[in-house]
Amino acid sequence: MKNDVLVFNQYPFSVGDKIRIEDGRRKGDWEVVAIGEHKITLRCPISHKEFSWTKFCYLSSREANAEWPQSD
Repeated sequence: MKNDVLVFNQYPFSVGDKIRIEDGRRKGDWEVVAIGEHKITLRCPISHKEFSWTKFCYLSSREANAEWPQSD
């Protein structure tokens, strides 16, 4: 039987990537500062606080010439 299937892959981050998470508890702009086998460390460009989390992000779109970090 055939079905529609949603397939997800972890995004292959690089140190220095500037990312924007649109929803969830990690919402906001971040810079990738370290990548481990299981964890990724992100830094807030405003507060400069760093957080290491289990890899979690998936790419949903790319925006060329986007404002980063966003101002409210």
